[in-house]
Amino acid sequence: MTDTWPVIAPAPGAPTCAPPSFEPERGWTVTRHADVRAALIHPAFQVPAVDAGPPGTLAWLRGTVSRFSPPRHHAQRRAIVVTALTPLDPADLRHDAARLTVAVLDRAGDRVDVMRELARPVPLRALADRLGFADPAAAGTAVVVVAAAYHPGVDPVLTARADRAVSTLLALAPEGPPEVRANLVGLLVQACDATAGLIGAAAHHLLPPAVRRTPVSAETADLLAEVLRLDPPVRATRRVTVDEVRLGGRDLPAGSPVLLRFDAANRDPQAFSEPATFQPGRPGAGLLTFGTGERGCPGDRHALALATGVLDVLRERCRRTPTPLHHEPHPTLRVPTNLEVSVR
Repeated sequence: MTDTWPVIAPAPGAPTCAPPSFEPERGWTVTRHADVRAALIHPAFQVPAVDAGPPGTLAWLRGTVSRFSPPRHHAQRRAIVVTALTPLDPADLRHDAARLTVAVLDRAGDRVDVMRELARPVPLRALADRLGFADPAAAGTAVVVVAAAYHPGVDPVLTARADRAVSTLLALAPEGPPEVRANLVGLLVQACDATAGLIGAAAHHLLPPAVRRTPVSAETADLLAEVLRLDPPVRATRRVTVDEVRLGGRDLPAGSPVLLRFDAANRDPQAFSEPATFQPGRPGAGLLTFGTGERGCPGDRHALALATGVLDVLRERCRRTPTPLHHEPHPTLRVPTNLEVSVR
């Protein structure tokens, strides 16, 4: 019997691959795989600057973490994150996430909301524990508040709540210089929505009854790789040009805002054969969801391990209830609001 796999259509509003395009009010949009990859590694494309703030606030956190750092600070701050992640064995994180998922399902009764009970709290608790936060559960709760306001331009009410949550996280973080503690908090924040979005998308696309045909031999990690490609939790990332640069046959002036679309690039037929087809174990590399170059995600293996631990248990014990799927409103993230499964 031939296995059939889910058909994962592009998300609403996802562009198709084309040369870089310009809109006066939005700036440049980059969709082709080669162009997105080139922009991620070219020094003319930099992360937009963020304003700093008083110590211990959300603005201070954004101004201190490697994610938003300018080139002169980025390497040093990224090294903090890499140093923190190096002792963490992804196999241990996978085991921790699976164990915590089993505990949630054991006390859940016959139904559970994957997003509320598993997709955010389980990976955050497992990672916070391994990073040495004093109260991993409380840290995970605070991280969700910070993540909701992490990107600039959000509601001031959310910012005020996030300021308090940052203070909580710093109190729970291991002892160390402020810059180190900030980047440990930033590591949790970066993992929050992206990992939750991956788990939610994978549960939606892969669990019965939406999918009744996943063979036992298919590894969860291989399935997640295709979900990451076809329905990425991080749809895009922003850059700004600091010099005039030519990309994909277009001349971009200095100071141009640029949106790099992972969701389009991951379906580029020039980079992937049969790009719309779900193919677990697809040969070759090229997935751009985690970025690439000096700003590529340093915790990609750890994030995948956490998601795999949750999905391993869900595949064994749960079926998805046939309810419509909705996503949180966000310009660059794709995270389900809720996803109910039945527990067996």
